Amino acid sequence: MKLTVDGHEVYAVTGGKPLDPKLPLIVFLHGAGFDHSIWALFARWFAHHGYSVLAPDLPGHGRSKGTLLTSIGDMADWTVKLIESAGASKARLVGHSMGALIALDAASRHPDKVSGLSLIGVGAAMPVSDDLLNAAKANDHAAVDMVSIWGFGFAAGLGGSLSPGLWMMGGGQRLLEGNPSGVLFNDLAACNAYKTASDAAAKVKVPTTLILGERDMMTPLKSGKQLTSAIAGSKEIVLQGAGHMSMAERPDEVLAALRA
Repeated sequence: MKLTVDGHEVYAVTGGKPLDPKLPLIVFLHGAGFDHSIWALFARWFAHHGYSVLAPDLPGHGRSKGTLLTSIGDMADWTVKLIESAGASKARLVGHSMGALIALDAASRHPDKVSGLSLIGVGAAMPVSDDLLNAAKANDHAAVDMVSIWGFGFAAGLGGSLSPGLWMMGGGQRLLEGNPSGVLFNDLAACNAYKTASDAAAKVKVPTTLILGERDMMTPLKSGKQLTSAIAGSKEIVLQGAGHMSMAERPDEVLAALRA
């Protein structure tokens, strides 16, 4: 479906069912350089089990119009406007990587708009190496290679997709390669610049679950556990052997964690 936020057209999928403002809303927020398509399985399950679903492309990503938002705070404010544009009073936020930081920041500064959090592949800090930032800024394909190699766990690099015939790492690369110039750098720079995750975590009062990959090389497990400790009453689920791209690597386990 298409919504309007800040005067720009936003594209979002609804999991195969029309958005119903009478049902509880879940908003799925993608990570750096990705789009709504990473949430296909999860959006569909929740849409067919009593929820309204929005999995948007952030501004300047995928099919959404508008200029890129350069900070996690601006993306969080945009998310709140998206909830309002959908006619909802609040939403549960599910975010992966950069999307998890967006969800966290929104919950800390707009507590009346967020009913719960599910944070996937996140940490108390999400620094980005100079090599990766410089490659992304130069639109060098090496940036796509680095995100793919560091993002997927060891087993995913060999194969093992639960969907026969699909190549997890190749699919991730194609999504990243489809970005307009500057998108990946913008997103990585926003993650690198966000230094207040622990402060935001201390302000979160809603039910929160962190879903972490044991072998995540982009947001190491230690950093994720630090964030868990900073959110009062939060729950932590560690996916053994999984890397950063756990929705592709372990879709059934991620869905079970989100359902729980």
